[in-house]
Amino acid sequence: MKQFPHHAFREYDIRGIAGTDITEDLAYRLGKAFAAMLPADDQRVVAIGRDVRLSGPALQTAVIRGLTDAGRHVIDIGIAPTPLAYYAVYRLDIAGCIMVTASHNPGEYNGFKMMLGKSSLYGEHIQTLKSLMQKDLPNADTPGSVTPQSVVDDYTRFITADCRLSHPLKVVIDAGNGPSGIIAAPLYRRIGCEVIELYCEPDGRFPNHHPDPTIAENMVDLADTVRKHGADLGIAFDGDGDRIGVVDENGNIIWADMLLLLLARHLLKQQPGATIISEVKCSQHMYDGIRQAGGKPVMWRTGHSPIKAKMKETGALLAGEMSGHMFFADRFFGFDDAAYAGARVMQMLTDTGATFSELLKDVPHSETTPELRIACSDARKFDLVNEAIVHFRELGYDIIDIDGMRINFSDGWGLLRASNTQPALVMRFEAPNKKRLAEMRELIDSWLEKNR
Repeated sequence: MKQFPHHAFREYDIRGIAGTDITEDLAYRLGKAFAAMLPADDQRVVAIGRDVRLSGPALQTAVIRGLTDAGRHVIDIGIAPTPLAYYAVYRLDIAGCIMVTASHNPGEYNGFKMMLGKSSLYGEHIQTLKSLMQKDLPNADTPGSVTPQSVVDDYTRFITADCRLSHPLKVVIDAGNGPSGIIAAPLYRRIGCEVIELYCEPDGRFPNHHPDPTIAENMVDLADTVRKHGADLGIAFDGDGDRIGVVDENGNIIWADMLLLLLARHLLKQQPGATIISEVKCSQHMYDGIRQAGGKPVMWRTGHSPIKAKMKETGALLAGEMSGHMFFADRFFGFDDAAYAGARVMQMLTDTGATFSELLKDVPHSETTPELRIACSDARKFDLVNEAIVHFRELGYDIIDIDGMRINFSDGWGLLRASNTQPALVMRFEAPNKKRLAEMRELIDSWLEKNR
């Protein structure tokens, strides 16, 4: 059996160092294995796209060769944000998609995100895929074909019709040299915005900054440009365009849980009682605010794939994560798309006639930590979190355990969970003041010090 780097097969995707972990042979076998996972009686095409990484063309070619050797017909959507591959699945009614991307990882990485039908391929299905990749699968009697096909024009028309603005806005966008700039800049101009572009030229070396809008230092140029030009907001994209970052009219970062709260309030005016999903790292003020606005907040597991599955299960109309994945299912398809999310954010601003500062002024102040990551082996991390749950529950703490351990205090919360993507533990805390924040953190830190 063919052996592959097991660490590259993660919970939500396949990702590793291009040329070392992610090779052309692996990509070819992935194409054949993906074809084997599709129902034999479903002969619809598969969409293939890639982000801007330098290793992308060779890996995409190898995936396509695997699919066509297995008898599958392919449409090549070229360089595009990941959400355009998802969009192709929904709009063209095709069998699934494979995106060659490593999302926000550094340029030397690459990998694959996939959909089987309209469902993300994750968890045990990725392990099934790996098992198939380790076998020598036969070629089809008749090879498949590959056809270039752009979905950009249809996508632009759809969003232009859906997200009408009552008045023009001035927006700065920072694509981090990923593929989003070539889509978002013309799209936002089409809906009536004045657009100022930062780093919108595709460059797989990511020469200006790392394409991850959850890291404050990556938002500095965007914030400075918003202030310089007196823009209404700034929008940043990650390396494959499925995660959004936003700064307000003063250049202050609007973290994703607060952005979700504002979007939820706006949605609930049109859809009273709607279910809205988020995850365990988000502010309690967000959950309370959704409830106060008449919504039904659901706390769920971190990860874009579990969130999408939970939306389908519950019929939720909106969801979001601290990482910047935003999912709309009221007028859209329920998948994470940063360019579409940006259009919805701007529509919210023009509909309310308010700035971010005004929309957030009633949210209580709290002190929060960023995500705190602590190295911990994959073999140990999940067991350690389970031991913490048992320990703190025996002490009488109120614990939510849907994804690690979130301890609810009377005045805040603390989270300890195992990362699904790294050999690490993740912690986050929220409290009314810095003194109390330090006390909550010390409670879990001291236990970890004794038990790691």
